[in-house]
Amino acid sequence: MVGPSLPHRRLADLAQEYGPLMLMELGEISCLVVSSPEWAKQMKKVSVVELFGAARVRSFRPIREQETGKLVESIFTNYIAAVNVSRMLISLGNCITSRAAFGKTGDQKQVEAVLPYIEEIIETLGVFSLVDVFPSSKLLRFITRFDTKLKKLHAAADAIMETIISDHVAKRSSAKHDDDDDEDLVDALLNLKDNNDLGFPFTNVEIKAVILMATWAVLTEWAMSELMKNPKIMEKAQKEVRQVVNEALLDELHYLQLVIKETLRLHPPGPFTIPRKCRKTTVIDGYEIPVGTRVFINISALGRDPNHWTEPETFNPERFLNNPINYNGLDFNFVPFGSGRRMCPAIQYATTIVSFVLANLLYHFDWKLPNGMRPEDIDLKEKSGLEVRRKNNLLLIPIPYYPN
Repeated sequence: MVGPSLPHRRLADLAQEYGPLMLMELGEISCLVVSSPEWAKQMKKVSVVELFGAARVRSFRPIREQETGKLVESIFTNYIAAVNVSRMLISLGNCITSRAAFGKTGDQKQVEAVLPYIEEIIETLGVFSLVDVFPSSKLLRFITRFDTKLKKLHAAADAIMETIISDHVAKRSSAKHDDDDDEDLVDALLNLKDNNDLGFPFTNVEIKAVILMATWAVLTEWAMSELMKNPKIMEKAQKEVRQVVNEALLDELHYLQLVIKETLRLHPPGPFTIPRKCRKTTVIDGYEIPVGTRVFINISALGRDPNHWTEPETFNPERFLNNPINYNGLDFNFVPFGSGRRMCPAIQYATTIVSFVLANLLYHFDWKLPNGMRPEDIDLKEKSGLEVRRKNNLLLIPIPYYPN
C-alpha cells in the first residue's frame, strides 16, 4: 500500500492475484477488500428529497445556465491560447456549488474562502497515512501531524461556514425576508431544523456536513480527457450535441449519456465505498470474515473487471447501447455512486450538471491538443484523493464553432 501506485490500482492488481475477497492486516486494522460484484436513513432522506431531488435539481437550472454561460463567454474571449480545462472546471464547480448551497446571502468572499479548505480536506483524507492503520500510535500522530493538519483545516472551514449559516438565519429573521426569495440548500436545511420534521436533533453540525457533499467537476474532466483521446467518439458526441439547443432536451442526447456512463465505469468519482465494520463474524463466498473487520468495496476494480467487461481498459461508450445496466446501484458490476442505503444521494444533481456542461463545451467549441500532441500522447495518470482526479492538468486549445 505504500509506494508510487495508487491504493485502488494496487488493490485491484492484488485482487487479480489473490481473488475477489482479500482479508488484509493493515497495521492494527483487519480489512476486507471486496473487488467483485434509523439516523442514517433520515440523513439519506434529507439528501435525496430535500437537497438533490428532481424538483430541487430543476430549481438550480438558472444557476447552471448562468455560470456555464459565463464560462463559455470567457473561453470565446481567450481562445487564442490553450486553456487549462482542469482548473476551469474546478472553478465552474466552485461557482455552481457555492451558489446552489449558499445563494446570494452574506459576503461572497466568505463563500470563495471556504471552498479551498474543503478541497484540501478532501485531498488530505484521500492520501494513505500510517495513522490509518496504526490508529493507537500517539508517536505516529505526533510525527505525521495528521490530526493537527485536519483539525486546523476543519476549524478554518467550520468558522466560515458557521458565519454563512448565521447570515442566512439573520436574513430569515429580518423584515426584508421574502418567502418567495430563491431558496438555497442552507435555507432548505434550516427549514428542516426549525420545523423538526425528522424526529431527531438536526443542528448546524448536520447542515455543514451535507451542503457541500456533491462534486461533479472531476467527472467532466475525465470525460473530456477520454473524448480527446478518442477522436471518433468525440466526433459522434459533437454531432449529436449540435442538434440540441437547450437543457430541456438533454434527455435526447442518448450518445452523450453513453459517454458519461463509460466515463463513470473507468473513472468513478470515488474509487472506494466508505469503509464499514463487520458487526459480527460473517461468511462470504466460503470465507469467514472476523467481527470488527473493515470492509472496502473497490468500485474502480469492479468497473474494470475482465470477467464482466469486454476489453475493460478501452473507452467504448457503445458497450452500454441497448444495455439495461445503469448506475442506480442495482448491478454490482457498475456502482460508481455506491449502492443501498449509503449510495450517493446526489446522482441526479451530478449527472444533470455533467450533461449540461459537457454538452456546452462540445457544442460551442472544437478542441485541439497543444504543442503538436497526438491523441495517443494524452496521459490518464491519476492523482490520489477521495476524488480521483487527473495527476496533470488537461490543457486544450478551443476553436469557436459558429453554426451555419
